[in-house]
Amino acid sequence: MKNALYIILIFFGSISAQNEKIFDQANTLYNEGKFSDALSRYDVILNSGEHSAELYYNIANAHYKLNNIALSIYYYEKALALKPKDKDIQNNLAFANNMRIDAIDNLPEVGLSKFIKKVTNIQSFNGWAKLAVILVIVFVVLYLVYYFSFGTQKKRIFFVSSILSIVLAFIVLTITFYSYSLDKKNNPAIVFAQETQVKSEPNLRSDEAFVLHEGTKVQVLDSVNNWNEIMLSNGKTGWISKSDIKLLNTF
Repeated sequence: MKNALYIILIFFGSISAQNEKIFDQANTLYNEGKFSDALSRYDVILNSGEHSAELYYNIANAHYKLNNIALSIYYYEKALALKPKDKDIQNNLAFANNMRIDAIDNLPEVGLSKFIKKVTNIQSFNGWAKLAVILVIVFVVLYLVYYFSFGTQKKRIFFVSSILSIVLAFIVLTITFYSYSLDKKNNPAIVFAQETQVKSEPNLRSDEAFVLHEGTKVQVLDSVNNWNEIMLSNGKTGWISKSDIKLLNTF
């Protein structure tokens, strides 16, 4: 059993070392201005099953240099999904988005909805879930201390603290479920067709709702046969051919 484990570790270690060597080769080719050659080396790493923000970022940079609008935006978005606070990725994605033809405004959010989303986006679903667990543990500890402590003043302090912690735990738990529902609904895609007609219904005979061009980011709402229902950031919806977009959540 131990020998088998050692063999597995050596196997994956050799793949990692090989990918690191290929990554360095690709970076060298990129720095020499050989962007297509660099991409072919990056693809070798992708095909091995390795995924990282750094890999996606470098692939996006190479596509950006080759003026591949959709591909550069696609890989910047994938890099940003893994490192959402990385300033370099954010800045380069902004530059790539400036190459798009479609200029689509975001649907403004106001009032309570805006506040709740802002609070929810402070951290990821996993972050909220961990915080909820921590607060429940804090509640249990404080309640036990209250139960076994002596003195009216101490018992009052620990009792109030335990109640506050469980109330906070319920609030955080609510935010956690809301964050989870947002993650489930979040199904972004990038338009890869140079130009595509978005239909009012999922068939070729239906009226044209609007036209989109490569690099535009959309949200996929539904799927019927070879069509996807999409929504733009300004709230417009329509049906687009599945072959004209590429989902970002697939690896």
